Amino acid sequence: MTKPFITFSLLCLLGSCSGSSMKETDSRISDEITTDTVVDKVAEVTVIQLKLSVFNHEIVSNGRLTAREKVDVNFQSPGLISEIFVKNGQRVAKGQRIATLDTYKLANQLEKDRHAVASARLEMQDVLIGQGYDPELSEKVPDEVMRLARLRSGLQQAELTLAATQKDLQDATLVAPVSGVIANLSAKPHNMSSSTPICRIINDSGMDVEFSVLESELPMVKPGDNVSVAPFSDTRSHSGRITEINPMVDENGMVKVWASVNGGNGLIDGMNVRVSVMRQVGEALVVPKSSVVLRSGRQVVFTLDGNKAMWNYVTTGLENLNEYTVTDGLTSGMTVITSGNVNLAHEAPVKVVN
Repeated sequence: MTKPFITFSLLCLLGSCSGSSMKETDSRISDEITTDTVVDKVAEVTVIQLKLSVFNHEIVSNGRLTAREKVDVNFQSPGLISEIFVKNGQRVAKGQRIATLDTYKLANQLEKDRHAVASARLEMQDVLIGQGYDPELSEKVPDEVMRLARLRSGLQQAELTLAATQKDLQDATLVAPVSGVIANLSAKPHNMSSSTPICRIINDSGMDVEFSVLESELPMVKPGDNVSVAPFSDTRSHSGRITEINPMVDENGMVKVWASVNGGNGLIDGMNVRVSVMRQVGEALVVPKSSVVLRSGRQVVFTLDGNKAMWNYVTTGLENLNEYTVTDGLTSGMTVITSGNVNLAHEAPVKVVN
C-alpha cells in the first residue's frame, strides 16, 4: 500500500512542476510581446528644414526706469498753504495750478506799495519843478536830472518794492512748470510751507532705462541697438534704443548701459524692468531651443533620415530667448526634429506630424 501512494505523489509533483513551467513560459512570451510593442511604437515629431538665416542675438538683463524729466516744485517764499488743487497720480498740464498760499498780507502790502509809488511820483514832480522843468514834459528833462529826481523822491525804491510784492503775490500760486504726473505730494492745506518740495512732477512721456551687461557681452552691444523693455508686473513690452555705454568695467565685471524708451502705457519712474538687447549678427544655422536635448551631458539634435531619427552631437554658439546658433554638427539642408524628441533613440522610427 505504501508503493502506490508514493507513485501517486510523484505524478502529482511532476504535474505541478509542468504547470508552473508552462505559466512562466507564457509570462515571458507576454513580456516579450509587450516589450516589442513599446520598442516598435512610432513617435510623432515635428520638423523644420535647416538653412542659413539671420540670427537676432539677445542679451537679457535687469534694469531700472528713470523719467527723463522730473521737477520738484515748491513755493519761493514760506507761507500758510491756503488750498491744494491736485493729488498724487493726477496728470497735470504745464501752467496748471498746484496750490496757493494765503494772500491776505500780500494783498495789503501790495496796496501800501502802490500808495508809496504814487506818493513818490508826486515828490519827484516837486523836485523837477524846483529845478525848472515841467513834469508833464519828461522827454525834455535830461537823463541825469531825471535819474537824480527819481533817487531824491524815492520813486525808484518804491517801484522796486512794488515789483517785489507783485512777484511774491504771483509766486503765491504754484503752477506746474512741466506737464506730467503728480508724485510725492504730502503737503496739507492750512499748514505752513517748508523747504521740502510740495510735490514732484514726473514727465513720463520719455523714459531712460539703466542696466548692466557682462564684460564679455560688451562687443555685442552698440549705441543705436534696439532694446525691448518689459515690467515684471506686465507682459507688454516697450521698444527703445541704446543711447550711452559707460566705458568702464566695475569690480563685478559689469558695464553700465543706458537706453531711451517711449514712456506711458504703465511705465513708472523707478520701476524695475527686464531689458532685452536685440542685435542682428549675420547669417547662421539657427535651430529652436526645443530641438536641442542632452545625452550624457552633451548637446544632441535629432535629424530625420527617411522615417528614422538620427542622433547628431552638436556645438551651439549664440542664443536668444527661443533659438541657438549651431557651429558644429549640422549642415544646411538637414531636416531637424523640433518636438517629440525628448525620449528618442538613435534610428528610432518616427512619424512627422504638422
